[in-house]
Amino acid sequence: MIASATRVERFNAAHRLHNPNWTDERNEEFYGLCNNKNYHGHNYKLLVKVTGEVDPESGYLLDLKVLKDIVRDEVTMRFDHKNLNLDVDDFKELIPTAENIAYVAWHRIRKKLDKKLDLHLTLYETDRNFIEYAGN
Repeated sequence: MIASATRVERFNAAHRLHNPNWTDERNEEFYGLCNNKNYHGHNYKLLVKVTGEVDPESGYLLDLKVLKDIVRDEVTMRFDHKNLNLDVDDFKELIPTAENIAYVAWHRIRKKLDKKLDLHLTLYETDRNFIEYAGN
């Protein structure tokens, strides 16, 4: 039997979208308000979906406490109440767009999960804007 399980986590973080290879004018024109030199924040919602074969002996796809701990250790506790540009090493050379946040989160979680499980993330930056990433 194939099943999926989803864990929902939330974190609050500040960031600035700014490409250091561009002029200030180009950054402001391209990123608009998201290029605010004093940063801005979001209340992110992260959905972590794992899919795979259910173990017939335990009846589990995976222990959801294990998934909770992985997501909290690898994403929530690293990003929550942080300035992503300044406080999180993953974004020292990477612009913390929603796409890149999802990418970093996916890779951090993926390395801790059993390889037989598929992983799909949905990251809500706002109620109306979200990114999906599945390692492609």
